Amino acid sequence: MSRKGKKLQLRFVGPYKVIQRVGKVAYKLELPPSLSRIHVVFHVSMLKKYHPDPSHILQPESIEIDETLTYEEKSVKHQDRKVKELRNKRIPFVKVLWRNHGIEEATWEVEEAI
Repeated sequence: MSRKGKKLQLRFVGPYKVIQRVGKVAYKLELPPSLSRIHVVFHVSMLKKYHPDPSHILQPESIEIDETLTYEEKSVKHQDRKVKELRNKRIPFVKVLWRNHGIEEATWEVEEAI
């Protein structure tokens, strides 16, 4: 994908995965959230062919797995707090951001359990 740089020169960013072909000369790309304001369909003239390079391979973060083939979720940050009020009881909750999950996957948990 190309974008305008300084002095109106084209510069390329990416690589990004092609999701589908749209028509004869346009392609829909899988863009990261940081480029959410950009339309995802591009004319073929705006794209460059990707040539694989072994230095582009990223190593995933290691996850410790026990004998039962499970892993423990670990909280990264508490984003918010709220208290649910029942007739004679108050239950404090915290919104938890979990490791290896996006912000949209944060969950409300009982504060005592965290």
